[in-house]
Amino acid sequence: MTRLLINRGTFVTMDDQKAEFQGWMAIEGDRIAGIGSGPAPEEEVARATETLDGTGLLFMPGLVNTHGHAAMSLLRGLADDLALQDWLQNHMWPTEAKFTSDDVYWGSALAAAEMIKSGTTTFVDMYDHMNRVGEVVDQSGMRASLARGVIGLCPEDVQKAKLNDAIQFAKDWHGAANGRISVMISPHAPYTCPPDFIRKFVEASHELDLPMHTHMSETIAEVEQNVRDYGCRPVEHLDRLGMFSRPTLVAHAVHLNDEEIALLAERRVAVSHNPISNLKLASGVARVPDLLKAGVTVSLGTDSAASNNNLDLFQEISTAALLHKGVSGDPTVVPASEALRLGTVNGARSIGLEGVTGQLKPGLKADFIALNLSKPHFVPHTDYVSHLAYSARGSDVVHVWVDGKQLLRNGQLLTLDEDKIMAEAERCFRRLRA
Repeated sequence: MTRLLINRGTFVTMDDQKAEFQGWMAIEGDRIAGIGSGPAPEEEVARATETLDGTGLLFMPGLVNTHGHAAMSLLRGLADDLALQDWLQNHMWPTEAKFTSDDVYWGSALAAAEMIKSGTTTFVDMYDHMNRVGEVVDQSGMRASLARGVIGLCPEDVQKAKLNDAIQFAKDWHGAANGRISVMISPHAPYTCPPDFIRKFVEASHELDLPMHTHMSETIAEVEQNVRDYGCRPVEHLDRLGMFSRPTLVAHAVHLNDEEIALLAERRVAVSHNPISNLKLASGVARVPDLLKAGVTVSLGTDSAASNNNLDLFQEISTAALLHKGVSGDPTVVPASEALRLGTVNGARSIGLEGVTGQLKPGLKADFIALNLSKPHFVPHTDYVSHLAYSARGSDVVHVWVDGKQLLRNGQLLTLDEDKIMAEAERCFRRLRA
């Protein structure tokens, strides 16, 4: 079995026992076999079948993007500077209705290429034609939690077909790609799925023993509509429908009151914070410091490239660290170390992968990235945790590994044909707009 030894690197492990250090890391198969400070021990050097000089490189866990719609990369820049409902109903949904499975494949491949090149190793995706997204994950070598997102604003026979499609996708793909793919059950949102329809998804989640994922409380208008339609706010509504009896990840959760935060904490519901998408659509600013204080697991998502407009999770880390300082007037909230946790450890925890990925630790999966420190914005070499949160960008990433397999070397994709993907994505977009 191949045993890679990385020596003389800078490491930020996201392990509570260590912050940052100069040292070594050994990878055997798909796992981290050992890690430590100082020069690699002689026995590690002797056991290595391959070595990498880590001088000038910073190694850290791969980033975890906990909410997105990868295929919507085809719609990047299509309809910017609009309110959410206008953007969705008048621009996104009409164009997405024309999507073929090939469009979903090439849009998802474009997203995968962008994510790998900017340091994301694991992502959550909710969309349609999910078999094609699964193909992209398998081919790219990434890790992903996938969900057939379902909008229930349709006749009952169409609802049933969509639900059956989601269940079949889960049966076919959960544990696929050598275990790199897991599946979630995902009604799109409380305002797009009738209550009885959501109950059916909850039942499926119990039967398949899979977690759930949905959009929730993204805008004030959505919350107000929920009160008008069902007599309560979205958190209470979903709780009544039984969703929170399952491990659940909700995206956005921007508009919450104190009682809702307490209930999410009690039910152990995780929140995917999407700061840049929420800012761009003027949806508001989630109460992340309050959620964290209550013990809610908060992670980071980019949402789609149509509402972001990129998939660089380092930007989300920086924005999360800065935004909540600005709106709270407290410079101590969401410090650099916490912001990095949102994009690594918390991301893994929110999708059931704590103890699998999100940290550099012996026994965990070898999902890690290397950044080039030979950049002006990393100098002076003072506090690398601070530099990662406030200075780093996706373009600093030079190497990426998932499951011990290298996906990016010196900035070049090894598992995907970048030029072909970009050409095909452009072709798909031109057809959609024709």
